[in-house]
Amino acid sequence: MKRVTMADVAKEAGVSKSTVSQFLNGRFEYMSEDTKKKIERAVQDLSYSPNVIARSLKQKRTSMIGIIVANIVHGISTEVCQAIEDYCQKKDIHAIVCNAYDDPEKEKKYIDMLRARQVDGLIIFPSGGNQELYRQLEREKYPIVFVDRKIEGVEVSTIVVDNRRAVRQAVEYLVEKKHDRIALVTPPMTTYTRRERLEGYKEAIEARGLPFQDQYVKSVPYEAIVPSMKEMFQQHPPTALIAANDLSFMEVMKFAKENNLKIGQDLALIVFDNIKFADIYEPAITTISQPAYEMGTKAAELLIQQIMKKPVTPETHVLETSLLIRDSAQ
Repeated sequence: MKRVTMADVAKEAGVSKSTVSQFLNGRFEYMSEDTKKKIERAVQDLSYSPNVIARSLKQKRTSMIGIIVANIVHGISTEVCQAIEDYCQKKDIHAIVCNAYDDPEKEKKYIDMLRARQVDGLIIFPSGGNQELYRQLEREKYPIVFVDRKIEGVEVSTIVVDNRRAVRQAVEYLVEKKHDRIALVTPPMTTYTRRERLEGYKEAIEARGLPFQDQYVKSVPYEAIVPSMKEMFQQHPPTALIAANDLSFMEVMKFAKENNLKIGQDLALIVFDNIKFADIYEPAITTISQPAYEMGTKAAELLIQQIMKKPVTPETHVLETSLLIRDSAQ
């Protein structure tokens, strides 16, 4: 069976090939609604399918991007990816999502694989363990955007939230509620995000004239959070606690259940992350909410600008969080 070509569509619609090409590439600025409908009808009637390979060779683009997530288990990662995909879909660009599990070696393999597939650019939640590779991408001016984590010494467009300010705000709120033994539970200090949250905690404790006590900071792998909290609660247990992300929160809740602690009564709790169903927990969970959709949309916008060769100055875009006060932090 003969393959239907763009010329066939143009003839059926009674327009030029260039007009059909503009339609297929989403360039409707100077196209009437009547022309659009004619081409749509011709495409449907002829069951026309564009030759993607030929088009990508001509345009020197594949209309595909790669997203490398540090850990897709985090709710914030899923929300950001959804926003990226939504934005790309409007631009007729496809996204390939890869999960690096915070493993620099996996991250490197995914970068190499996606580039071998000739994706037009990458959005990365960087592990922080591939500095030389990041610098190589920067030197090549390869389209790239970092999300959630900043890498010092690498000048690429980066989207983060103001982690320090967010934790300072949380500590200040707890102090206003008369808490003076405030703990922080976080995974190990292997990323920019976690280090910034710890610094925000230290700054707020110092600003409020409270002594910084190592026993109230647990920076350990997720599987060690419950044992480390047992140790923390043996002598002078904290009256309030900030969980640095959603997975830390789950371990804190496990500890509370095992030790018959009532959240909101025995222990005030604030979680840094967008916790699903936070408002229907009992008690409802106070959270530091990140603008995930805005982060993903901005990342996709900046990447596509680079792909389209528009001038983009590499800079760090810092977005603000919101402290959503609920019953768990009294």
